[in-house]
Amino acid sequence: MLVVVSDSHRETGTGLEGRTLDAVREADVVAHAGDFVTEDALDAFHDVAGRLHAVHGNADRSGVRERLPTARSFAYADVSVAMTHRQRGGGMGLELFGRERDADLVVSGHTHRPRVERADALTLLNPGSHADPRGNRPGHAELEPTEDGLDGRLVSPDGTVADTFHVPASGGDEMQ
Repeated sequence: MLVVVSDSHRETGTGLEGRTLDAVREADVVAHAGDFVTEDALDAFHDVAGRLHAVHGNADRSGVRERLPTARSFAYADVSVAMTHRQRGGGMGLELFGRERDADLVVSGHTHRPRVERADALTLLNPGSHADPRGNRPGHAELEPTEDGLDGRLVSPDGTVADTFHVPASGGDEMQ
């Protein structure tokens, strides 16, 4: 399972609880779309998550920014993933970012608002924030491999599934 989180906004620890904490512990890969804030929060994620792919966000302090890129790409179950915290130009900027990286799935954060949107051959995913939802539903995304891509769901820390979606695979090669 691929678990996607973002916008922890923590001085210490992960802010993970309930189903979100369980999902991160169970995941094959955890993708964090930025705004850990401190190195302690980043290190706490490394302690909980088996394999972590992460980018820095606009609220991350210099120590986190030095350790993480602004953007990264990777593959999970033949789905190519491009991840950044935010992109100028909003949705259109994220679409262009994904196309430049030949992605099937574009992961972003920043808004604290959970959202899944199809844009031509791309799926745009913002999991929201599990720890600092700012008036939005708190949560994360869980994505399970299928024969033709990933089946996903937006999930609250209490285990409530808010939305389901599918990400078709194009068969991307392993990227870092």
